[in-house]
Amino acid sequence: MEKDCFPTSHGRRNLPGNVVVRINKIGVRDWTGKGYVINVRQYRQCSMKNIILSVLFSFCFLPLWGQKDFSQIDSLIKQLLPKSSEVGISVYDLTAKKPLYDYRAEKLSRPASTMKLLTAITALSRPEADEPFRTEVWHDGVIEHDTLQGNLYVVGGFDPEFDSQAMDSLVKKVISYPFSVINGQVYGDISMKDSLYWGHGWAWDDTPAGYQPYLSPLMFCKGTVRISVVPSTVQGDTASVSCQPVSSYYTLTNRTRTRASSAGKFSFTRDWLTNGNNLTVSGNVASIRKDDINIYDSPRFFMHTFLERLRGEGIAVPPSYDFAELPRDSVKVEQMACWNTSVQKVLNQLMKESDNLNAEALLCRLGAQATGKKQVAAEDGIVEIMKLIRRLGHDPKDYKIADGCGLSNYNYLSPALLVDFLKYAYSRTDIFQKLYKSLPVGGVDGTLKNRMKSAPVFRNVHAKTGSFTAINTLAGYLRMKNGHEVAFAIMNQNVLSAAKARAFQDKVCAFLSL
Repeated sequence: MEKDCFPTSHGRRNLPGNVVVRINKIGVRDWTGKGYVINVRQYRQCSMKNIILSVLFSFCFLPLWGQKDFSQIDSLIKQLLPKSSEVGISVYDLTAKKPLYDYRAEKLSRPASTMKLLTAITALSRPEADEPFRTEVWHDGVIEHDTLQGNLYVVGGFDPEFDSQAMDSLVKKVISYPFSVINGQVYGDISMKDSLYWGHGWAWDDTPAGYQPYLSPLMFCKGTVRISVVPSTVQGDTASVSCQPVSSYYTLTNRTRTRASSAGKFSFTRDWLTNGNNLTVSGNVASIRKDDINIYDSPRFFMHTFLERLRGEGIAVPPSYDFAELPRDSVKVEQMACWNTSVQKVLNQLMKESDNLNAEALLCRLGAQATGKKQVAAEDGIVEIMKLIRRLGHDPKDYKIADGCGLSNYNYLSPALLVDFLKYAYSRTDIFQKLYKSLPVGGVDGTLKNRMKSAPVFRNVHAKTGSFTAINTLAGYLRMKNGHEVAFAIMNQNVLSAAKARAFQDKVCAFLSL
């Protein structure tokens, strides 16, 4: 009489009645002597049925073949992050349209520069999103002989990429007109924005760092000066210091020494406590040093340099300038020159280099486009972000947004919200194409240039970084090994070691990429 067989380990099979048999090439040997016999063919049929049942049964307890065991991320959290820190994570499969992993995904965190994603995506969702940033020169009055009998107006459109080349272009177009004397005034029109030059919650003692410029619709070279210091070939001599852009609006004091430890630690600053623009570079210079320093009063920096360059081209201009709105409706005015900067250029710098000025400019323009106001505030742009938050199914009251760039410590978002914005951008081809090409690429460029240097994350992660004291965040897109596109957000909080937070983020991205 033949009995059913049930698979066990190591080639052994258990039969009812505690009869144990071992399979060999010929058949079954009766180990108990009780006469139970199973032929090979019958055993194979029985074995196949039980293998199938075993596999189906195992689905209840093990990850499906080809699927990830996301508990590995839980292990990374325990192994790599300090117990005193916190983290929130959200991962969503854009291809399969389903969530993959959440860890405290609704928990509020300070986003640092991942705040820029909300600003950019909201701005790109506008119908007028592709309109360039414009800086214009207008005049009223008439040109008689070689004299402009009227006023010159430089109208700011909050172009954050307006540089020396742009300034020279405007000057060149102005001097192409048949006059060499301005018998009137030169005005800067900064009426697009209110007078608040920093965002809500920005730290006053971050100045004079270049990443915190004085905001204005008229920005020249980001309202900063690039200081370059080169040591002398002779030890103890003064190092060479140069500044760009060149302008008499600021002054420079050089107190450096080459490879002389007695000169003290290298530093650069300006007399910012008294709102002065005397730049001071001092200390020991052992190697080439470069950095940016902000300049007080960005619109005056712009206008001073504009007049200076007009004089350099032989135009007799008034000794000073002032600020006034272009009287478009009250008198006849004519446009003389215009400089345009594409949104994509602004976006690339914003994302890849985490440029705070570009984010605030985009936020301000977002408010202007949405409201049609002559003068807008950051709050006008923030209102539009909140509207999109509601459209995506969230309650705006659950979050706090204080600026467009994330420099404020008053911002509070969640990983789930960041991922929903990334999902929305992915669903809109017009937004996604611009956004995706602007994001830093792992191991290649931007703020991810020195991270993710090896497979599987190299060139695979396209994401925005965020960094602040005890805060480190990362949010963006990657592709899994199965070809699925993924949106993710990782928000590390209360972690004083940025290196530990970044190492954790990189390992999570590597796991997702496998």
